[in-house]
Formats: sequence, C-alpha cells, structure tokens
Amino acid sequence: MIEYEDMTLQQIYELGIEMAIEADPRGVGGVKKYLERVKTQYDSLPENKKKAFDKESLTNPYSDSRIGYGDPKTVVKKALVGIDGDGTEILLADRLNQKGEKIDLVISHHPNGVALAGLHEVLDMQSEMVAKMGVPINVAHSLFQKRKTEVRGRLSPANHNQSVDTARLLDVPLLWLHTVTDNLVSKFLEDHFEGKEFYSVGEVLDYVNEIPEFIESTKGKAGPFIASGSENSRAGKVFAGHNTGGTNGPKEIYQELAKSGVGTLVEMHVKDDAIKELQKLHINVVDIGHIAADSIGINLFLDEIEKRGVKIVPFSGLIRVKRK
Repeated sequence: MIEYEDMTLQQIYELGIEMAIEADPRGVGGVKKYLERVKTQYDSLPENKKKAFDKESLTNPYSDSRIGYGDPKTVVKKALVGIDGDGTEILLADRLNQKGEKIDLVISHHPNGVALAGLHEVLDMQSEMVAKMGVPINVAHSLFQKRKTEVRGRLSPANHNQSVDTARLLDVPLLWLHTVTDNLVSKFLEDHFEGKEFYSVGEVLDYVNEIPEFIESTKGKAGPFIASGSENSRAGKVFAGHNTGGTNGPKEIYQELAKSGVGTLVEMHVKDDAIKELQKLHINVVDIGHIAADSIGINLFLDEIEKRGVKIVPFSGLIRVKRK
C-alpha cells in the first residue's frame, strides 16, 4: 500500500481507490478486466467523442467517487468528514475556518456533482455480487441493466453542481467517496459473517449488534432491526456482502436470490416495496441501518489516512469508531 508523509488531496483520493479495489467484490483481477474494457471502449471512440469521455474512469472504476473541487496538490492536515456534504456542510467548513479550525478538506460519503450523475454506472458491480450467491450472471446482468436506466432517469433532473459551486466560491476542497467506502463495509460484513452458521434470524441480529457502530446507532434508536421475518424465523443461508454498488438493485433480483437458496439478507437499507416482495418469498431481512453501515466503511478508510497524519473532524452523521 502507498505510504505518504504529508498527504495531498490527490493522494487521499488515490488511497481510497486502492483500498476499494482491494475490497471489491469482483476481486482485483475482475476490476482490472473491467478497466481494460473501459480502455478498449475509449480507444474505439472517434476523436470528437473522446473529448467528452470521463478519462478518470480509465483508472478509477467507481464513477460515484471523485474530487469535487480543489487543487489535487492541496496538502491536507485536517479533514471534515461526514455522510453528506452539500452546501450546508461546505458553509459549515467555511464558518469553522473563520473560527480558526483550519479545515483543509471536506470528505462526503454521499456524492453530488459528476459523481451523483454517474452513480448508476456502478450498479454493474451488483451483478457479480449476486452471481457469487448462485444467480446466473446473464439473468443478473439483464435485471441490473434495467435498474441502471431507472436510476439514471431518476437522478438526471437533479441540480448536480449546487454543492460544487458552493465549494468553488468559498474555496473549500471537496471529495466524494461513495462506492469506495461502501466496498470496505461490504467486505467487512462479508468477513464478519464468513464461516458462521445461524439457527434463527434473531441470532443474526444479535451477531450484527456486536459491531460498535451498530451499538451506537441503537442508542440513537436507529440501529439494526428485522425488516422481514421474525426473531424465531429460520435463518438459512445468510447473504451479508450486498452493501455496495451505488444504490438498491431491482426488486426482481430477490426472486433470483430465493431460487439460489438465500434465506436471510443483511443490508443497510431496503425499500418498502422490496420488503413486500421479500416477505412473499420468505426471505428474511436484517436491516442494519444506512448511516451506521456507511460509517463502518468510512471509518476503515479514515483509520488509514489518520495513520498518515491527517486529523479527522467527524460530522454530518458519521459515527466515528477507530480500529487498531
């Protein structure tokens, strides 16, 4: 892993991508092949279309994780880090600087700008994830292509650059790390559950609640809960690694997971219409909570940049937990 002394904005960004690739559910080899396909696509374009191509995607496989604003060479000694980073959070960073805090960078988990506009592109990852659980890749790919179109259409009308303009006018560097840190929490949970067997869904819930971020979120009445099934429901095969890839997949994918023998899902947020579908399929769901789950992945990343001398100021919902 790359070692730094005084970290720059670019180095923080690159470290995030490096860590995310190592934790990617497709495997490092799978990511390499993906990037090769992107390069082939770029090389085949006529020159006029190459001008508009997102060249960052040639080395960064996560379209929803980008530097939003700022000189990449900016040295970062203190970062304000949270779940969201819209105009309000950027104004807060500027106000804190007026009070002498010397915030060099705002790191937001949830994206805006070009990173939000490109969020639909990372849904392809989920095809590979469910394929590992036994869903035929051709079926998964087809379902997620349809979902990508829906997500793109939903996000297209957004005022993407509102927070970017705020950051530019106040000269506050801004970084979005979405799938980058979601990969870390997905791998963390997959490892946490690896080799474990559970009789009931209640046992799954208890095991989740051993994680510090979920202990804290439970104190705030936003902790994990059983969204489908009950404490006494039989757990069956547990799928806990489905917590990255942009946003929720299509509800139709749950029928395919049921066919592959999945009995319990451990996920950070599941929509109401999906819950109804899951109940019909007798698939249990332990909803671990969006913000607490996001915090795990962010914390794993922050521990690494903190080792490299960056001071962290947690805000905007982040439940900061340090691990050795």
